[in-house]
Amino acid sequence: QVHVVETGGGLAQAGGSLRLSCAASGSIFRINDMRWYRQAPGKERELVASIINNNGPNYADSVKGRFNISRDNAKNTVLLQMNSLKPEDTAVYFCNVLARQYAWSSTQSYWGQGTQVTVSS
Repeated sequence: QVHVVETGGGLAQAGGSLRLSCAASGSIFRINDMRWYRQAPGKERELVASIINNNGPNYADSVKGRFNISRDNAKNTVLLQMNSLKPEDTAVYFCNVLARQYAWSSTQSYWGQGTQVTVSS
């Protein structure tokens, strides 16, 4: 099994910063994608940022220039540095990892439990 745990959420003022961390552990042969999603109340879950293998990062238009995603392959971790936060960034943030547990297994999707980010105006 693969376990995904997010840490680092909390409360910030508009214009402030928060950093989210996600660690994947367990039986892991290879991680392909590492992604951050968020879901605000009453809204659908949306992709915020992602790093696919060793390619460059991708961002939702709403966070470009403010958020930065980085990945440590040796530690199976992914960070999301969130700057210039806005009230509309308030949501539960989820880490999503696409990984293979064994060399012969297919890629599966694993989710963390989510961490709350609240930005006050």
